[in-house]
Amino acid sequence: MSLQSFIEKAISPWMQEDGPDHDIVLSTRIRLARNFTDVPFPIMADEDSLKIVSNWIQDHFNQKTFAEGKKLEYISMRDLQALEKRALVEKHLISPYLIEREKESGVLLTNDEQVSVMINEEDHIRLQLYFPGLQLERGLEEAFKFDDWLEEKIDYAFDEKRGYLTSCPTNVGTGLRASVMMHLPALTLTQKMNKMVPAINQLGLVVRGLYGEGSEAVGNIYQISNQVTLGRSESDIIDDLHGVVNQMIERERYARKLLVEQSELRLEDRIYRSYGTLKYSRIIESKEAAKCLSDLRLGIDVGYLTHLSKSILNELMVLTQPAFLQQYAQQSLTAKQRDIKRAAIIRERLGLEE
Repeated sequence: MSLQSFIEKAISPWMQEDGPDHDIVLSTRIRLARNFTDVPFPIMADEDSLKIVSNWIQDHFNQKTFAEGKKLEYISMRDLQALEKRALVEKHLISPYLIEREKESGVLLTNDEQVSVMINEEDHIRLQLYFPGLQLERGLEEAFKFDDWLEEKIDYAFDEKRGYLTSCPTNVGTGLRASVMMHLPALTLTQKMNKMVPAINQLGLVVRGLYGEGSEAVGNIYQISNQVTLGRSESDIIDDLHGVVNQMIERERYARKLLVEQSELRLEDRIYRSYGTLKYSRIIESKEAAKCLSDLRLGIDVGYLTHLSKSILNELMVLTQPAFLQQYAQQSLTAKQRDIKRAAIIRERLGLEE
């Protein structure tokens, strides 16, 4: 398989589009946590109870069409190989926790991979919608439509005082987690992020790495999301998150402007060194690749690298992850072999641009 055809198959269609503020915001995710009212929640349920949920989902939603281009397919975790599961995690379509549960767990995916509904994860239903760029309001609107469509057939666990009931108390209320994936190289290089993170946390938001809770901000990519779901409306949560993200966008753009004006030669040298590393390396570890790819994307955004497309960071963020490296190689690889394959894929991807 050629790399070009592999990219077309591996990258979700929505990831190939540009959204608002796409120079800094890579993606927006809206997630809603829901549970069946008369079935024990997954953290307490036995296999028979979980099977009730998975069977119900398959009977009522598998191969059904929600909207134009939104046909759903149910995929059971039991039917997937380990590498296939990891690939879904690397594309953010499922969580690592869903893999660990495995028994009677699965995911409903639309054919464009913009909607992912995890079944029997921490909750019976974890509905996720993805959008390119900063699209929180649109994301919430579309999530409500999909949630209403599900609720036509599902009696949700809901309390008039507390709202939607969930396995974890931090999700009780709206059950909403809204998150924005941001590329913030200038704020990181100028060490402003170290000061901003505590301030953001005090506002009821949380800053995490590429793969959410417990992950680090590799490649200067950060997830900013809400923490509080109880006692606040969905629109209030979205407004607060949008306000903070807009401030971060402004500060990142200003930091980039200062870097170009005050450290132009150093910045240009850093970007071209990273470009040379990616273009000529025969072996590269994931952290070094992520750092160099971040520099490359910054170089594209500030106009130093005019012959490369902005989609390169989105694509190689996925393609250079362990599971995708092995899928492309069509074999299991050791850590060293993955580092060799990672370098080869990056060189080949850059070659497609040229």
